[in-house]
Amino acid sequence: MTDTQEQLAPHAVERLKGLRSQGSHEGIFTSDLSVNEFVMVRKANFEPLGLVVGSCIYHMGIQYGNWNQNMEMDVLSQAMYQARELAISRMEQESILLRADGIVGVRLEVKRMEWDQDILEFMAIGTAIAHRSGASGFKGVNGKPFTSDLSGQDFWMLLQAGYRPMEMVMGSCVYHVAHQGLLKSMGNVGRNTEMEQFTQAMYDARELAMERMQREAHEAQADGITGVQLHEGSHNWKPHIIEFFAVGTAVKAMENADALVDGLNPQLVIPVND
Repeated sequence: MTDTQEQLAPHAVERLKGLRSQGSHEGIFTSDLSVNEFVMVRKANFEPLGLVVGSCIYHMGIQYGNWNQNMEMDVLSQAMYQARELAISRMEQESILLRADGIVGVRLEVKRMEWDQDILEFMAIGTAIAHRSGASGFKGVNGKPFTSDLSGQDFWMLLQAGYRPMEMVMGSCVYHVAHQGLLKSMGNVGRNTEMEQFTQAMYDARELAMERMQREAHEAQADGITGVQLHEGSHNWKPHIIEFFAVGTAVKAMENADALVDGLNPQLVIPVND
C-alpha cells in the first residue's frame, strides 16, 4: 500500500480501484459534470476518470470578540482555512491514485453537524481528468494534479486561449463586526446615513480574504486568477461574526498563448431557454 492510500479511507481506495485511470479503459468513470461539460472536457482532449472527494470534520476553537471593536477572529480564520486545506488535500490524493492530470468543477461545501454546534464538515468534490494522449505538461504545482473550480466549458475555453489551470487558490477571513452604541443607534433613527463602522469592517475583511488568495497564486507562480468568487457566511456563529471567503483558479500562460488567443473568433450565442 502506498503512502497516499494509507491516508485515505479503505472504502475510498476500494471505490477508486473500480474506476478508470490514465492510460486504461478498464472500469467505468464517474463524474458530476453536466452533459455539456462532459462534451467540452472531451473536446479539450481530456477524459474524465472519476469523481474524487475529500472530507474533513473539524472542531472549531473558541474566541471572543470585543463588543465595540472591529477585529479578525484569528482562531476561526485559521480553522476554516486548515479544514478546507485538509479536504482539498484528500481529494487530490484520490486523483493521484487515478493518475489524473487535474480536477475540474471543484466545489467546496461546509455544513454544521447537528450533534455539536462547534463541529463543521468540510467537503471538496470534483471530477478527475487526464489528457487523452497522455501528454505531459498539464500537472499543477509541484507535479501534483491541478485543481480548478472552472466548469467544463470554461476549462475548454481557457485552453483555447493558451492558458492552463495551476491550482485552486483561496483566502479566508473570519471577522467580528463591532456593535454600535445605543446613543449612536438612536441618533440614526429615521435618517439616511452611512454606517461607517460597519462599512470599514466589511471592507477590511474582504480585502484580507482576497489578499490571502492572491498570495497563494503568487506562491503557485501563476500569471493570474480567473473566476474569482467572494462568499459570506456566518455558519450559525454568534451575531456580528461572519466569514469572508475568496476562491478562484490560478492560471499560467502556455508558450503559444498569444498566437492561440489571437486565433479565437468569438461568436454571438443567443439562449433560447425560457
